[in-house]
Amino acid sequence: MEEPRTLADRFETQRAHLRAIAYRMLGSEGEADDAVQEAWLRLSRADAGAVDNLGGWLTTVVARICLDQLRARKGRRETPLAGEPEVATTADAFRPDAELQLADSVGIALLVVLETLAPAERIAFVLHDLFDVSFDDIAPIVGRNPAAARQLASRARRRVQGAPPGAVADHVRRQRIVDAFLAASRAGDFEALLAVLDPDVVLHADPTAVEIAASRATHGAPTIAPEVRGAQAVAAGFSGRARGAVPALLGGLPGAVWAPGGVVRTAFVFTVTDAGRIAGIDMVMDPARLRALDPVVYDARQP
Repeated sequence: MEEPRTLADRFETQRAHLRAIAYRMLGSEGEADDAVQEAWLRLSRADAGAVDNLGGWLTTVVARICLDQLRARKGRRETPLAGEPEVATTADAFRPDAELQLADSVGIALLVVLETLAPAERIAFVLHDLFDVSFDDIAPIVGRNPAAARQLASRARRRVQGAPPGAVADHVRRQRIVDAFLAASRAGDFEALLAVLDPDVVLHADPTAVEIAASRATHGAPTIAPEVRGAQAVAAGFSGRARGAVPALLGGLPGAVWAPGGVVRTAFVFTVTDAGRIAGIDMVMDPARLRALDPVVYDARQP
């Protein structure tokens, strides 16, 4: 049995690569870190001395962990490939290093497009097009033969290349507005909050949020009104109070959540006008509504 310290050192040389793979598969820093940590736990329990290619073994393990998480998160039904011809396109000739440069330059916008893919498609695309993993190695991960794995990646590639540019641009615009709101709220910058809020902005709190706030009021916590109208009042309520909020996708759109211990307790759903201001904020704490929003926490600064 290999010495634990030596094994740990070998694992650390792979950590950054594994984290990059997991992040592009999951779109969440926290989930990526969890996947890498789970890979380490599995390695520590395995007969590492029998592993000839540690990097390949760990890549496979991380990919399978991510595939399980994507399936659990999305619950998407994957479309069978039987009878679907593989369409050759110029996108099929993209080099993996070129796709990796695309991922680094587009960043979160590419992750938005990847969110539209079925789990196996996303795994096949990320492994092959972004990290140059062969289809022979991808096939057992997604439970298909190499030809079917190639089709998965090809279909995903066509969807990525065919994504409407306007949709990605709109997502990035919305994300910047949400980021500006969170930054101003954390800093207690009242004027910056007013600048990003529509004058007639409305804040809605669901009944669960109102009830929880009322129960905590006896301990000195502020109450929450079911509805607050106007930029001045909404800005006053958020100024200096979003330090625990982090960016997230909510129903596929940029928003924010409060997730102590990695568990989403509160979601903030933003309505953004064409003029680039926030016209509505929905504070959601009802567990059923939170599940329906399918929150995906990420760090918008991640490349």
